[in-house]
Amino acid sequence: MPTLSRPAVLALTTLTMVAFAANSVLARLALATTETGAASFTAIRLGAGAFALALLARQRLRGTGSWASGAALFVYAAAFSYAYLSLSTGTGALLLFGAVQITMIGWGLARGERFGVVQTVGLILAMGGLVVLLAPGVTAPPLGAALLMAASGAAWGVYSLRGRGAGDPIALTAGNFWRAALMGGALLAVAWLWPLHVWPHGGVFVDARGAGLALASGGLTSGLGYALWYRVLPSLRASSAATVQLSVPVIAALGGLALVGEALTLRLALASVVTLGGIALVVRGR
Repeated sequence: MPTLSRPAVLALTTLTMVAFAANSVLARLALATTETGAASFTAIRLGAGAFALALLARQRLRGTGSWASGAALFVYAAAFSYAYLSLSTGTGALLLFGAVQITMIGWGLARGERFGVVQTVGLILAMGGLVVLLAPGVTAPPLGAALLMAASGAAWGVYSLRGRGAGDPIALTAGNFWRAALMGGALLAVAWLWPLHVWPHGGVFVDARGAGLALASGGLTSGLGYALWYRVLPSLRASSAATVQLSVPVIAALGGLALVGEALTLRLALASVVTLGGIALVVRGR
């Protein structure tokens, strides 16, 4: 694989971060402004991602992936969709990103990794920022939806930990997406047989615009976004790769502001600065 030039690395990294943030924007657009249900969005997104990645992997797909990783990917996608029925774009992205990083940091601590003073302060700040976001108040996000997004982030963290150093990343992700897509189909069947009345539009409702947004989220910002990330990742230092992802919740919040018409609250701004700043301290310390 040819080495990328610095301008190419910058351009591809920027495009990838925009793609990751666009997942939140597309989900919020579909679930807040169309009649598409969360189960339908999840199933279409996973199916589109599986198809796009299979095209990229081609003959390398055979025998890749695992059911455990596919299940983690499915939990991430399903909880993500149901959470975005109630959360704003920026709040959801911050909770998702914070949960992913805390899961992976916690795994490192459980495996015996030791933190210095700066890293410890950073972890405390990151947790404190999420507490600020979730503390009771007029602008606090719904607790149930916030917990779902935290579960989504934890599942993505588990998926990421399982996939580290596991071979061809695109073929591996394609195999996992196909397994998750089958689970997405099962969720759709359950939602059709037993409507999820607890969640507005939580079931199988779908319209053309919502389906198009789900296809874009799965095929473009998920499938092709991951392929771009794996292409540029070898050109980045580990600390740089982790730090640059701090931009995703910020880009997502701006996308929600511009495209969904959401307000940027003082609580979200403060929580973002504290949480992302704390995670940056942990990452740079490592």
